[in-house]
Amino acid sequence: MTQDELKQSVAGAACAYVAAHLPQGSVLGVGTGSTANFFIDALAALKDRLVGAVASSEATKVRLEKHGIRVMELNDVVSQGLAMPIYVDGADEITRDLAMIKGGGAALTREKIVAAVAGEFVCVCDESKLVERLGKFPLPVEVIPMASAQVMQALAKLGGEPKLRANCMTDNGNVIVDVHGLAIADPVQLEETINHVTGVVTNGLFARRGADVLLLATPSGVRELRRA
Repeated sequence: MTQDELKQSVAGAACAYVAAHLPQGSVLGVGTGSTANFFIDALAALKDRLVGAVASSEATKVRLEKHGIRVMELNDVVSQGLAMPIYVDGADEITRDLAMIKGGGAALTREKIVAAVAGEFVCVCDESKLVERLGKFPLPVEVIPMASAQVMQALAKLGGEPKLRANCMTDNGNVIVDVHGLAIADPVQLEETINHVTGVVTNGLFARRGADVLLLATPSGVRELRRA
């Protein structure tokens, strides 16, 4: 199977999961990226079950609206006391403990916010993203532009090689620094350490709030793994 075929298969499995576990009339959180796009395309068949969806990026919002799915602001969902039981999104890397690196699409901050509100985080990806240790994929860090130089110096002291992502501005008006060459033995600790660097908005480690469920596409079918 090609990688796109694997992504399509796990997108279908995610829609089946949503159909089985999302109560009628709920709000659904929807992530960003190529696998999430396949999921959005498949989700169109379930749009009548949803009150609406919360998008983790402007690109996701556009794609949802293209399929006639109502997009809601997260502040409205929270202030109105609406339930968002499930958030579906991909990952750039994920371990068997369901800690992740995300942010290849530069939407990490909004993804982390939506994930924090959702009852359950369902990660969808193909088996190439499953790793024993995080760090082969460069760790994205969203940074206030005026602080990029000092943040890069601080990240270098942590043992990585920080590089400013070219021609990239986030939906929040910030820049992305990708940190190469990190061997991440303790994702939770590193996530906290980087987030305490002045000028950092957040980083792409999703370890303190990792996935609850992993739907993993393989040539022999989609496997389901749950957080222990």
